[in-house]
Amino acid sequence: MRRAGRMRTAAALLVLATVLGGCAAGGSAHPLEPSAGATRPTVSATRPAPSATAAAPDPVLAYADERLRNLTLRQKVASLFMLHAPGTDPAALRQFVDRYGLGGVILMSDNIPATPQALAAETAATRASDPGLPALVGIDEEGGDVTRLPWDSGPGAEALRALPPAATQQAFAQRAALLKQAGVTLNFGTVADVTADPHSFIADRILGTDPASAAARVAASVTGERGSVLSTLKHFPGHGETEADSHRTVPTAAIDHARWAAQDAPTFRAGVQAGAEVVMFGHLVYSGVDAAPASLSPAWHRILADEVGFHGVTITDDLRMLQDTGLPQYQDAGANAVAAIAAGNTMVLMIQGAEDPDALIDAVVAAVRDGRIPLAQVDADARALLVLRRSVAVRG
Repeated sequence: MRRAGRMRTAAALLVLATVLGGCAAGGSAHPLEPSAGATRPTVSATRPAPSATAAAPDPVLAYADERLRNLTLRQKVASLFMLHAPGTDPAALRQFVDRYGLGGVILMSDNIPATPQALAAETAATRASDPGLPALVGIDEEGGDVTRLPWDSGPGAEALRALPPAATQQAFAQRAALLKQAGVTLNFGTVADVTADPHSFIADRILGTDPASAAARVAASVTGERGSVLSTLKHFPGHGETEADSHRTVPTAAIDHARWAAQDAPTFRAGVQAGAEVVMFGHLVYSGVDAAPASLSPAWHRILADEVGFHGVTITDDLRMLQDTGLPQYQDAGANAVAAIAAGNTMVLMIQGAEDPDALIDAVVAAVRDGRIPLAQVDADARALLVLRRSVAVRG
């Protein structure tokens, strides 16, 4: 997801470089149905379970379990959606979140007011109705080409690639502090893709042109954000293997598993080991692994769990992008949401246009009732998000 950008200022880069000067360093048709025989990895809460000798259960897990017991099926399903409401009116944003019972809301450029204080008032409105369990507030704040906050003048990936990993950690720490001040809780900010191809759509946004350099900076970005915002790694399994733009088509690369494991997996593994709480799935096809886009692929969700070692919250890239390809099999927004959750995504992200949020929620509820999505899966996904949201509230 891109849709807007702002280049870093030279002054900010000069300051950062001075401080750190001594530091070392075209889509074809793809089915919506999950791959045959695929099984979904278990989504676990992102907090450790209490030890056998613990005197009391983890209060965050206990809180999540209690809230889950009191949710209807529709409320559980609604909590799996992160949607977008245009404008900067705090009251309207609060009404949007409350009306649909959403698990999250994403801020785009049309949501950003002139000052950090005004944005803080806007995000505070999303917490007002249920401060103990706030909806996640997400944003794409990578820096450089993809910047939503006009007051974020820090360097982006294109500049950070030329500096030691410590510069990436500092830049992301400073950016995360701005987001925390503004009440944003989830940053879709770490591009874990790798490519040395200057013509690639993602080339200006990567943190390294080879697996080793990218992995070091991906890990540094997650470390920098720690304690301020939740970190997201994107766009799994990796956007760097194709030049195509996933906002316009479903990029396809004839990449097999061995190539992916050597070239693309290391950066995601490094980010997971650094503590990233969320992984975003791209609408990308590696035909040597699965004919379906990764965002709709149980096989890729299994690989993320079994080979990368990630068992936390997964989220789609903007599902509207699939519709924007013009491919007929992706023109039903509700069917896309059902396929995404059935594939293994914990959460569905959509910057919806004319789509009615109720219709999206209804489509998934119907899929649960007729057995296309197991109720146990929805329970596990809703619980994982309850844990994440409660953790945000407790952390403050």
